[in-house]
Amino acid sequence: MPKAETNSGTAIETAPRSARKRQAILEAATEIFLINGYLGTNMDEIAARSAVSKQTVYKHFSSKEALFIEIVSSLTDRTGDRVHGDAPPVDPENLAAYLEEYAFRQLYIVLNPRIMQLRRLVIGEVPRFPELARVLYERGPLRAIGILANLFESLKAQGLLRFDDSMVAASHFNWLVMSTPLNQAMLLGDDAIPDSEALRKEARDGVRVFLAAYGR
Repeated sequence: MPKAETNSGTAIETAPRSARKRQAILEAATEIFLINGYLGTNMDEIAARSAVSKQTVYKHFSSKEALFIEIVSSLTDRTGDRVHGDAPPVDPENLAAYLEEYAFRQLYIVLNPRIMQLRRLVIGEVPRFPELARVLYERGPLRAIGILANLFESLKAQGLLRFDDSMVAASHFNWLVMSTPLNQAMLLGDDAIPDSEALRKEARDGVRVFLAAYGR
């Protein structure tokens, strides 16, 4: 492990070790929150599970609420990056197939047990911590719709779509694709998450309706 030297010659921990401790805390805390819920989780258990001191936990996160907000933020951001960051270039000759693949990727990545469990947990804590719901909404659906709106503006400029308001068009696309399987998974549990074949059908059906309204 790399070390840095102080003026007195004493080795001190470098940033990578601190980052590893922070990641260990986040991973341990995520598991415990999902199992025990927010109120049932305490910082002592998180410290023990992550193999650090309680003082170290508080060094990285000032409170249990701050730690939970970080978990919600980071997991939501990573999910969004996977959905939107890996999108291939648009094929103007086959817009329907491109949008179907985009929709399927969004469904497949978002509808996984850990993210559904986190969403349920956040919704249960809204009366106590409305900030958590705001973070989840802004970094989840709102971010996704904003990225789609920018994509649709580009497609409109190419003569492939027609609309007056890109955010409205993006919202319609998002919820045409997401609403039914997302509601099933949220309300009926992880066993209700559709398989890949069913998700592809949801993507295909949603895109067909979307293009009937917004296609050129």
